[in-house]
Amino acid sequence: MPENTRRGTSPNKVLFVCVHDSGRSKMAEAFFNRYAHGDAIAESAGTEPGASMNPIVVAAMKELGFDLSTSLPQALTSEMTWGVYMTITMGCLDNTCPVFMGPKEDWALNDPKGKDLATVRLIRDEIKRLVIALIQHMGIKPEIG
Repeated sequence: MPENTRRGTSPNKVLFVCVHDSGRSKMAEAFFNRYAHGDAIAESAGTEPGASMNPIVVAAMKELGFDLSTSLPQALTSEMTWGVYMTITMGCLDNTCPVFMGPKEDWALNDPKGKDLATVRLIRDEIKRLVIALIQHMGIKPEIG
């Protein structure tokens, strides 16, 4: 269990939020859930969820052994934010994400929408780095295989 538990929060849940929930937040959710190996969980959502996953994101993640082909974007609800350890927004400082109560952080990441595979790989790799650092900050040793 993470060492830095706060009163009224779930020490084991992180919420990743972006606009469409079809790229950045889904990549972060996948990395987090694999590397935290059950000691913590992540969920993702979007403020304006897309109809399907970004196919370039699916391809980039498949290169690292993550199958996001059956993932579906989901809408952010206020209930999702209740009691989470932290909410991470993905480049939402332009006011596309709502204001959240509780611990939050914004990762200023480029949107993979409309980008080529080489660019999406760079975004993917930065998300992976940030997720690993977050897991470590939570007092969990990430299992990267």
